[in-house]
Amino acid sequence: MDFITSENILLVGSILLIAGVLIGKSSYRFGLPILLIFLLVGMAFGTDGIGIQFSDMHTAQFIGMIALCIILFSGGMGTKLSAIRPVIVPGLILSTVGVLLTALVTGLFIWWLSGMNWTNIHFAFLPSLLLAATMSSTDSASVFGILGSQKVALRNNLRPMLELESGSNDPMAYMLTIILIEAITLGGGLSAGGILVELLLQFGVGAAGGFLIGKITLWLIGFYCRMGRSAGAKEDASQATSMISILMIGCVFFTFAVTTALAGNGYLAVYICGIVLGNAKLPNHRGIAKFLDGMTWLAQIVVFLMLGLLVNPHEMMGVVAVSLLIGVFMILVGRPLSVFLSLAPLRNISTRSKLFVSWVGLRGAVPIIFATYPVVAGIEGAGQIFNIVFFVTLLSLLVQGTTVIASARKLRLIDTDAKEDEDFGVELADELPTTLQTLTLTEQSLAEGNTLRDMNLPAGSLVMMIRRGSRYIVPNGTRRLQPGDTLLIIKED
Repeated sequence: MDFITSENILLVGSILLIAGVLIGKSSYRFGLPILLIFLLVGMAFGTDGIGIQFSDMHTAQFIGMIALCIILFSGGMGTKLSAIRPVIVPGLILSTVGVLLTALVTGLFIWWLSGMNWTNIHFAFLPSLLLAATMSSTDSASVFGILGSQKVALRNNLRPMLELESGSNDPMAYMLTIILIEAITLGGGLSAGGILVELLLQFGVGAAGGFLIGKITLWLIGFYCRMGRSAGAKEDASQATSMISILMIGCVFFTFAVTTALAGNGYLAVYICGIVLGNAKLPNHRGIAKFLDGMTWLAQIVVFLMLGLLVNPHEMMGVVAVSLLIGVFMILVGRPLSVFLSLAPLRNISTRSKLFVSWVGLRGAVPIIFATYPVVAGIEGAGQIFNIVFFVTLLSLLVQGTTVIASARKLRLIDTDAKEDEDFGVELADELPTTLQTLTLTEQSLAEGNTLRDMNLPAGSLVMMIRRGSRYIVPNGTRRLQPGDTLLIIKED
């Protein structure tokens, strides 16, 4: 009897998703990154668990590529230029020089380990660098899942700096991985000039391709909206939002494919395309953002479940000791050394901030996806590389992922005075000459009276809603206000 049927695949996939979501709900209670839960659920259902067989590296790499495009594009959409402008220099240094130093320092340590008689790995210099390169980028989803769930604000612009680094450092790690695989498979050496030329080509074409296609996508969105306005029957707003979102997803994959075909870095192009669109005026921006947020979560969940199924835990047992050494070295030496060296010229970044950035060097799905490339390329020892990367990722998520908040508190980097972002779930059309703002009332605000008509609001302002705790109240002139109430105000530009 054939158990590999469409119905059974859907059955198993649905069970994995449901089980992961329900189990992941409890992750915040223990401070665990929710994506780690999906990884463990995948392992529980895999070969050494319930027994689902999945070992197709080509399929895993393809699914990972699709998921990573969506994740990076969504990260770019959420990157506001106004927020990253003060930290663009350290963020980009960390995502380029920092990644290169992490790969070099860790690669040298792995090469030294390989020369020891008591270890069971025997990598030459280039494969050692390759193993390190696959793990050289950081993961933002797990870190900011924890920070976001606990409403933690960080001092010194650390949050946008880490967001910029984690969103832009995957392309650098990918380029290093591909360059090293080519050097190993072609049997050639590495020249500084050759590496520099290829990096410049990948970065240049990737950045230009992402920016250009981002602008073309904006024109396509505008063309679609003009078509809707010229039609006889007006298009439903929710349908227009859905269609524009799908158009953007199509442009994401177009960006990756075209840029890669032109010898550029597709992942960098996708991220920059997201930045271009995220900082432009889009119709129903909130609706598009919610669509992309759901797509991103689905992509992350699918890829973590798949990677959990892909690994065979019993095969990892043979590399536990050496993986533990490599993981501890990366956490305590490799990442901190690369952060302090790369940020050394920037005197305005404090030692406490550098220590926190060093600790938030979380590994995630991306290193595991990159670890499939040596396997597909047939590199000798690729199986060990994949298992070591998987173990180091687990170690990083368990050790660093569970202590992000504690380390921020220990280093006194939590901003207790920061105001919580009040989201009323209201968005205005871009063409309207109005803006929304919130105002939290204090005793001083109510000194002249505790009703709206007693308040001296600027001309052209109107209170649309009052938030009191978890309640939303429709305002009127006689409504009694209290300190702590938050007003949603619409204001003429």
